[in-house]
Amino acid sequence: MTHPVDRFRAALLVLAGHGHIKQRLTKCYEEYLSVIDDDDLPIALKQTFADLRQCMQSVAPLNGESAVCASVRKMSPADASECAGEIVRLFGELCRMRDDGQAKMPIGEDQPARVPPFLIKSV
Repeated sequence: MTHPVDRFRAALLVLAGHGHIKQRLTKCYEEYLSVIDDDDLPIALKQTFADLRQCMQSVAPLNGESAVCASVRKMSPADASECAGEIVRLFGELCRMRDDGQAKMPIGEDQPARVPPFLIKSV
């Protein structure tokens, strides 16, 4: 699982799971999103993801905990929900951009739809 879309999808499954929002947020970010390289994201999403990363690693860790754990621990439940919402928005934008980049089948008056060979009746 190396593509950012796959990582975000897995992170969303954690966010939608059981447990307190702070626990789910910490787990989804540490396990799936923290390893995403900014260069793997579209240019339009790099700054938003960098802002999320800053929010998730803004507090200095104590007693062997990670910066993510410390940052989420200091968040209010509303702040944690806002970060989770940002993850969902990033995933949606990433999917939309990926879909926009894929080739569309030409369907129009000047370009008839192609019929796959296996659907053509042989004589």
